[in-house]
Amino acid sequence: MSKIKIDWDKIATPEPVLTRFPSRRSVVYSTKGIVAASQPLAVEAGLEILRKGGNAADAAVATSVALNVTEPSCCGIGGDAFCLFYDAKTKTVKALNGSGHSPQKLTLEYLRERGVTGSSIPLTDINSVTVPGAAAAWVDTVERFGSGNVTVAEVLAPAIRLAEEGVPVSEIHSLAWQRSENLIKNASPNGDEMLLNGKAPLQGQIMKFPNLARTFKEVATHGKDGYYKGRVAQAIVDLIQSQGGVMDMEDLAKHTTSFVEPIKYTYANEVTLYECPPNGQGLTALIALGILENFQEQGNLLLDMDHNSPEYLHVMIEALRLAFADAQWYVADPDVEHVPVEKLLSKEYLASRAKLINPLKTNPEVVHGNPANSSDTVYFTVADQWGNACSFIQSNYAGFGTGAVPKGCGFTLQNRGSGFLLKEDHPNALKGGKRPYHTIIPAMATRGDELFLSYGVMGGYMQPQGHIQVLQGMLRGYTPQAALDSPRFCISAGLPDAESKNSGNAGDINSEVYIEEGIPQATIDKLREMGHDARLATGFQRGMFGRGQVIQKLTDSSGQFVWAAGSDLRADGHASPQI
Repeated sequence: MSKIKIDWDKIATPEPVLTRFPSRRSVVYSTKGIVAASQPLAVEAGLEILRKGGNAADAAVATSVALNVTEPSCCGIGGDAFCLFYDAKTKTVKALNGSGHSPQKLTLEYLRERGVTGSSIPLTDINSVTVPGAAAAWVDTVERFGSGNVTVAEVLAPAIRLAEEGVPVSEIHSLAWQRSENLIKNASPNGDEMLLNGKAPLQGQIMKFPNLARTFKEVATHGKDGYYKGRVAQAIVDLIQSQGGVMDMEDLAKHTTSFVEPIKYTYANEVTLYECPPNGQGLTALIALGILENFQEQGNLLLDMDHNSPEYLHVMIEALRLAFADAQWYVADPDVEHVPVEKLLSKEYLASRAKLINPLKTNPEVVHGNPANSSDTVYFTVADQWGNACSFIQSNYAGFGTGAVPKGCGFTLQNRGSGFLLKEDHPNALKGGKRPYHTIIPAMATRGDELFLSYGVMGGYMQPQGHIQVLQGMLRGYTPQAALDSPRFCISAGLPDAESKNSGNAGDINSEVYIEEGIPQATIDKLREMGHDARLATGFQRGMFGRGQVIQKLTDSSGQFVWAAGSDLRADGHASPQI
């Protein structure tokens, strides 16, 4: 039996937010549906579908498509998507992997001939484009998990309207757009489709996307074939091949979404955290959670430590460093490579990894274990009046991705292929027709078979770190909003930057740890004494700590459930209830 005890009374009736971390936002409650996302207009798109009788999955797709219009610096139909769906009727969690494969003809030898010499494909190289999976993920989410009350065309309608009529650009998103202006201009001859009079739009300026609306209408009319065959597919292939890429029409035509079994870890015998399996990095969060549990069973309880104290942060950082060491070696496409998930999450293995944590100082040599012989993003979450929830995430990878725009299509192509390693002996080595290591991960947590949280924290390699930090805050009795507002840490950079041509790989897990402003300087100094290369992050740099959304399910004394939601202050959005 676990020695860790969770005070569920505190969680069911959390203390007022001002006794915890002072938030500038209140928790949003609803007895019907609720949407939490990083853009208000995308939230409204989801609510529109809930009001039409759609469920959480239908509304999640409407939100997702609208985010392509309202926040294209992070996501879009040129990227990939993953989701978890909690089915209230069966009380089960289901998973969807909407990531694409590399072109079948793409090889390491070809890249070397083109002069690529590093350990990964440069973020601006057109060969970093894998087959975009978002369009298929949208259609398949509605058809597999949706209510049946609304069609794919109806779900896409709000985003089509936004693209045609135009949307005012939000504050934080505008800054990201301005940083990528040169990338968009230089990546393809069609950059003007993503600019306003040749420049990145400023906050409050209205952007219209007529070509993106045309692309959406192709999907609304023809389903997945409207994207993966015909005009849009041809435009993608023409652009990629014009720059020396090898993707062809067959690569696009044979793309399919994968419905997969989620992976999970039960913490303290009570809370089960669910993640999508590899090729996503959700395994990182589960390994870290397991290491933390086993470390505590050795006599050091996190709940006895002050939140965000040096001792608390040290243990959290060390557990995540160990988890990243494993994930960066073992996470790969499971259709091509064996990923020993069960053994990585076994009690024996996690206990052995927990023993590597010294409570007083950092471990200078973190390497992956051997259990067997062998990021920009948008996250949002939706819940409905029937008790279903959808945890959904989508991404271009590095900001606007490659920045390259297929002619007449109104979106940029992702650079997810930069997640491959150009090393022949690595499980995540590049190979034609293979899916790369993926950073984007949605999360869910249950208590028994009842939903506890539908949540996530977007942003490159920050995501599993955010999952663990927010979950631990919730288990302390924080409200969803306070758990999101609480200052965070980030091991290394949270997201690669296409404009600066940084590598797409997480790199050295023994590298710097960024600490968000709001955590005292004395805490940072203490972490440095313990051996951490701890650095304060302020201002716009705080974007590396991710932008999360949380929906919590509460149940009152009569048995009626209430949704409680929070939305990250590091983004432009909010949570809003259905009426």
